[in-house]
Amino acid sequence: MKQLKKTISLPQIIALYTAAVLGSGILIVPGLSAQIAGPSCLIAWAVMAVFTLPMAITMGWLSAKYPHAGGVSHFVTLAYGKQAGIYIGWFFIMSVMIGAPVAALTGAGYLSSAMGWGESGRILAGVAMVLGALILNCRGMELGGKIQVAIVSSILIVLLLAIFGAVPFVQASNFSPFLPHGWIPVGVATTILFWCFIGWEAVSHLSEEFANPQRDSIIGVICAAIIVGTIYFFTAFVTVGTGSYTHADTAISFLMRFTFGKSGQLLTAILCFLICSATVIAYTGAASRLAFALARAGNAPVFLSRLSKRQTPTGGLALMAVGFTLSFTFYSTGVISLAHLLLLPNASFILTYAGGCAAAIKLLKDSKCRQLISLLSFLLTVCILPFVGWALLYPLFIAFLVTFYLLWRKKHTAPVKHGIFPGDSDSIL
Repeated sequence: MKQLKKTISLPQIIALYTAAVLGSGILIVPGLSAQIAGPSCLIAWAVMAVFTLPMAITMGWLSAKYPHAGGVSHFVTLAYGKQAGIYIGWFFIMSVMIGAPVAALTGAGYLSSAMGWGESGRILAGVAMVLGALILNCRGMELGGKIQVAIVSSILIVLLLAIFGAVPFVQASNFSPFLPHGWIPVGVATTILFWCFIGWEAVSHLSEEFANPQRDSIIGVICAAIIVGTIYFFTAFVTVGTGSYTHADTAISFLMRFTFGKSGQLLTAILCFLICSATVIAYTGAASRLAFALARAGNAPVFLSRLSKRQTPTGGLALMAVGFTLSFTFYSTGVISLAHLLLLPNASFILTYAGGCAAAIKLLKDSKCRQLISLLSFLLTVCILPFVGWALLYPLFIAFLVTFYLLWRKKHTAPVKHGIFPGDSDSIL
């Protein structure tokens, strides 16, 4: 059976987890949450920083116990059967096809605005971002992982400088009244913050390439959770303490000015571009490897199982390239707005994560503690699902396409011994 090379070390694992979770939300959500709940939004940030730990650890445990390019899809297959794993797998792949271009356009939008490039420049910068992610993943995660470490380190350094530079401008009066609108807005803010802590499931698809998955999966995910939670909380703290949240959409720019002066706007744009680039690289790698795993098991078109001489999933990356092209085409021609494009993959991502947590409840039954933590993660994820609204139509559309493909394959593929279709001998993803 084709195997991916084990080249991802612990520092790279930490960088990949951090990049997958620390998205562009840090540029907007701290200010937005403060506008909703006032200074008491810090309670929401603290709660989510603690609650994200069981969600992160659950995925770390599964990756350590079952390292596989199929990631969450593989976990679901082991727990609930091949059919369930196939659907979960395609939910993730087709979410990334839209989600990565959205992230690219978000980062490119900040850079284009700061440089005065206009809409055409934004689209070109976004295309350059996803093209870079495809090339890096094609070269292999040994190089891609090192670049992720460099990018994430740069992001953290700039954010820490912005936080420390803003501390002298923090005023106690900005924390009073602490609960200006009561407790209900704190709950609303907590719901919004949930989106900032999603992403732990993505790196599970890279676990087959971890040099030491049993040790590094848990260490990597805990370190990343601490880094992400700390950065989010203190960014929110100085946003409130300096009163920057009165400019919710540009709060991070105000923080950057405390440290970097007039160049803060340009640095904010570069920071956003780097944050989104790191996220796109991580998710592109995850989705391409999942496509490879599905095809390797005979549950997707065979061309997706192709590997390069470097043992990188060129078939899966080609699929991502097609999906990215379609997303950029729909956006650039005005068929769909960025706001609507952003909403489409939300439900699919949540269902993927819920599937992984549900699988953990069954697969980690050897430990009651791990089962309880997995159950808590599952309940937290399911509770947020009703808030996605009409975006639930997208996973339904994906399920329809997958069902159609499976029926077509069953009809047009000649059965072999024991009724297993060609390529299905490795029926577990």
